[in-house]
Amino acid sequence: MSDPKSHPSRRIVSSRHLAEGEGWEASELEYGMIIAYNAFSRWMSRCMAAAGNADLTPLEILVLHNTNHRDREKRLTDICFLLNIEDTHTVNYALRKLLKSGLLEAEKRGKEVFYRTSASGAELIETYRAVRNTCLIDSMGRTDIKGDDLREIAAQLRAISGQYDQASRAAASL
Repeated sequence: MSDPKSHPSRRIVSSRHLAEGEGWEASELEYGMIIAYNAFSRWMSRCMAAAGNADLTPLEILVLHNTNHRDREKRLTDICFLLNIEDTHTVNYALRKLLKSGLLEAEKRGKEVFYRTSASGAELIETYRAVRNTCLIDSMGRTDIKGDDLREIAAQLRAISGQYDQASRAAASL
C-alpha cells in the first residue's frame, strides 16, 4: 500500500465541479463529512439493533439519547436547539414515535410538553452503551486518535458547523 503523503496532489473531493480554484479544501472536507455522517448513521442504527431495537431511525436514536442527556426533561425546542435541527416537524415525529413505542414519557404543562426517558428507554440506552463500549470504544483505544485529539477534532467540527450555519443564513438572504 502506498504512503498517502507520497501523493500530496491527489485530492478526494465530494464534487469535482465544486472543487475549482479555492474550493478544493472545502470539497475535501465536505466529502469527509459526508462519509463520516453516513458511517455514523449506519453505526447508530446497527448499534441500536444490537441493543434490541432495530426499528429506530438515526434521528430517533439521536432524539432518544438527547432526551436522556443529563437526566433532564426537555421540550421539543430544547431538543431541536441542542441537535442543531431546524425542521421541528421531523423531531416532533420522532418524539411521537418514541412515545408510542414506550421509550419516552411526556407531561404537558400549560402549552409546553416536556419529554423524559421512560424506564424501558433508559434500559435500552444502557444496552446501547454496552454495545458501544464493546464494539467501538474498546477498538478506538487501539488507534492513535484518542483523548485530547478527539476533543480537538470535536471542537473543530463544532467550529466548522458554525461556518456552515453562517453560510446558510447568507444564502437564505440572497
